[in-house]
Amino acid sequence: MPIQIGRRNFLKTQVTLATAAFCPAAFAQTKIPLLYCESASNEDIRAKVMMDRFAPAIAGEFDLKPYFNSTLFKQGTELLAMQRGNLDMSALSIPDFQRQIPAWGIVGNAYVFRDKDHMFKVWNSDVGKQLFKMAEDIGIKILSVHYIGTRHVSLRIKKKINTPADMAGIRLRMPAGEGWQFLGECLGANPTPVAFSEVYAALQTGAIDAQDNPMPLTKTMKFYEVLSQYVLTGHLINCNLFSIAKKKWDSLTPAQQTKLQAASTDYSATVSTQFAAEESELAAFFKSQGLDVYTPDLAAFQKFALEKTKKSKYMKDWTPGMIEKIEAL
Repeated sequence: MPIQIGRRNFLKTQVTLATAAFCPAAFAQTKIPLLYCESASNEDIRAKVMMDRFAPAIAGEFDLKPYFNSTLFKQGTELLAMQRGNLDMSALSIPDFQRQIPAWGIVGNAYVFRDKDHMFKVWNSDVGKQLFKMAEDIGIKILSVHYIGTRHVSLRIKKKINTPADMAGIRLRMPAGEGWQFLGECLGANPTPVAFSEVYAALQTGAIDAQDNPMPLTKTMKFYEVLSQYVLTGHLINCNLFSIAKKKWDSLTPAQQTKLQAASTDYSATVSTQFAAEESELAAFFKSQGLDVYTPDLAAFQKFALEKTKKSKYMKDWTPGMIEKIEAL
């Protein structure tokens, strides 16, 4: 029996088909918006790899809207914005997680990671899986980890630094947050919170005496223009945790998750390689710019940091047995 279509429904169907014929995009799948924000500048390796490699890799499914230099959310507030549903993705730091998960402080402490390879071994171990699970419990899915250089102390003033005792009274810029401030104390300094985008001016005006960003970031932000020396303390193997809000992740199909995960893994691997390559050449560059680059008494710095940590309140927050597992890797 033929299906009867009323005149009104017939006309409505004709209009719909005509619209589709002239506007095929109307029936195309809508791309998934991904709002991203981090503190790196537009000239940073991370920003360039994101635009040149990550964005094209996910373009078919996702509409990436990146904001760099903390232009959308202030540095240190990204994790909260993700939890509230105001931000989809960010490159977070260990202290960002430590604010809500004190046990995370163990991997943000001075000299816990021996080098870049050791750091990746930790993240790929059961220790890393345990920490990532804690992150998911507060609504954050960590997709990948990238190395962004080893942090060393660099100073505006010309005071020679050999041991932590020489850091007494030094106003060392650290990002805001209790974990970052304690890291500064573990170097013997007077930690002073300053936003990343304000470090150059703070050094230039003498509001701070020193900063401790990795060499590639020091070059990108031109901090070396207002520094006199680079002290190779190597106190922190620095990384970013490339993360997405768990609710956003759970809203994706398995195929979309696979695509985003693959692009994220590739992104972090590329960023890590480029940071390591640039870092290997920068001591010579800073010397060419007139900076005194030298290695202090590292054993003294390590001993001071360990003793400071043992006497701190943070020890009780660490998961029992985790530090031994980290050291054994």
